[in-house]
Amino acid sequence: MTDYNEQVQRIKQKLPAAKKADRRLKVFGAESHKYTLNKPATAEEVTQFEQQYAIELPECYKAFLLQIGNGGNAHANSAAGPFYGIYPLGGNVDELIYDTVEKHLKNDCVIYPKMPDDYWAALTQKINDDDNLSDEDYENEKGRILGGILPIGSQGCSYLHGIILNGPYKGRVVNLDTDFQKPKFTYESNFLDWYERWLDEVISGQLMQEGPRWFGYSMGGSDDQLLKLFLSAKDEEQKADCLNGLLNKYTLQKEIVQNIEQQVFQHTPGINAQLLQILCKFDYEKAKPYLIELVKTDLLSVFQFVYWYAKDKSKEWAPVIEANISRIDDGETFRFCTYLLTEIQSNFGPLIIPFTEKKDENIRVTAFYTLGKLNNRKDFIAAFIKGLQDPSNHVIHSALQALSGVKDKRLLPYYKQLAEKFPVEQNYILSNLNYRLAEYGLTNVTVLRTIV
Repeated sequence: MTDYNEQVQRIKQKLPAAKKADRRLKVFGAESHKYTLNKPATAEEVTQFEQQYAIELPECYKAFLLQIGNGGNAHANSAAGPFYGIYPLGGNVDELIYDTVEKHLKNDCVIYPKMPDDYWAALTQKINDDDNLSDEDYENEKGRILGGILPIGSQGCSYLHGIILNGPYKGRVVNLDTDFQKPKFTYESNFLDWYERWLDEVISGQLMQEGPRWFGYSMGGSDDQLLKLFLSAKDEEQKADCLNGLLNKYTLQKEIVQNIEQQVFQHTPGINAQLLQILCKFDYEKAKPYLIELVKTDLLSVFQFVYWYAKDKSKEWAPVIEANISRIDDGETFRFCTYLLTEIQSNFGPLIIPFTEKKDENIRVTAFYTLGKLNNRKDFIAAFIKGLQDPSNHVIHSALQALSGVKDKRLLPYYKQLAEKFPVEQNYILSNLNYRLAEYGLTNVTVLRTIV
């Protein structure tokens, strides 16, 4: 049995330090729990809970309940902790499995770290695909999938964290979604390590920075620790985890950034892209020549990194876009290309027009949406007319919205055709058609009686 006393004492010392560091309660969830905890549970309370559900709680979690605190005054009576805190013993025990907790909480846990997507898909196939499941069968399926996991805190919406109750991963914390997105295990070996990491990141200020802070979804550790682990890792997935941990840092030491630059293009394409993403986030000027080189093989990553981390430099990429836009044949790359073109604020219409006739419906939708941002849309009436006759309702909808404020009599015959084709609402086409017709003092009814 592991002795957690030394770690418990560290955590007790770090709790007031975290509260002092986050006086303004900037860390997500801190306004709710305010770094407070109620007094610890008694051994009798813990034993009674274990006997009620025929389980044995992980020793690391019991050490927290018995020596640090049990619940608090936050959401769902939670104690200070990641996101909205840590539930009191037995609190929201039915959050994952509503009607059959006593039956399924003692089940063997069937999920595990880094489980393949196809394993999770097979595990959840029945609950996701069978619309005829009875309520009883639905709860039994949930118990089969999520049994052996105790809910211990809310992250908001459908997300929560749970602790594994049995098997080789007993005591590990896992991030869960009640809508059955694939679970994500935290990287720490047990509950107390996870909790102490949270305190460390509050105290250091890491969790007080602007932007989303999904604590526990990426690997923890200092810049140096993560880089050393990356350099020594033999496993591709571990390398990726280390780099994701570095990417989620608010700042990196100058020496770390230099080391990252030295590693660019020394690994597999996926790892190289991660390295360059980190470099672009923390030193765009260093990253730029590597981004230009990456244009040859990975336009999507280049457009994403520039848009995410150097949006104000978009104009520098206008020649690159113009020279390479004809190579784009997938919706995601085109979408990020249009983001940059919109930032550049040039007359990008001629570059977009060819994409209004691409085979990919999503590309055509994006093309018309992007054209809608131009001030000179009348110059492209011919393309819009084709969009209004597109076989896809989604494309027609996009073209109609993009024509907001464009009053041109050449459009009226095609608006009339749409009024004839869509006498009732489909995909919001009729409502958007009426918005456009209102600009001419018409409706979908009156346009049918109008000679256009």
